[in-house]
Amino acid sequence: MGLAAGTIPQAISKRGFRRWYERELLSGHANLVLLIVATLGAMGALEAFSFEDSDHLVLIASMVTAAVVGAWALRRYFTVLMRAELIANQAVCGECQTYGRFEVEHGEHQAMQVCCRGCGHRWRVEW
Repeated sequence: MGLAAGTIPQAISKRGFRRWYERELLSGHANLVLLIVATLGAMGALEAFSFEDSDHLVLIASMVTAAVVGAWALRRYFTVLMRAELIANQAVCGECQTYGRFEVEHGEHQAMQVCCRGCGHRWRVEW
C-alpha cells in the first residue's frame, strides 16, 4: 500500500530506496488490478439489467459502487506511480552518478536530505 508523504523518508530509511521503489510500483499496479475488477463488476451489473427478474435497484447500487471504487483506484494508481517516478528521477548522485544508493539524513514535509553511500555527496530530493 502506498505511503503518506510524511512517512516516505522513514520508509526509505527502513527498507532502502530500491526496495521502497519496488513496493510503491507493486502498490500502484495493485490499484490498477482493482480498477480492472471494478470495471468488470460494473459491466456484469450492466449485463444483468437484461434479465427480467433482476432487482434494478441492487444493480444500480452495484454499478455506482463499482464506479466509485474504480475512480478511487485510478486516482491512487496515478498518485502512487507519479510520486514514485518523481523521487526515482532524483535518485542519481550528482557526483558519481550512482543510482538509488543513498542514506536519508532527514526528511521534511515534501523533501528529504540524502547522502550518497558511494562518495558522500549530499542533495535534496523533493516530491
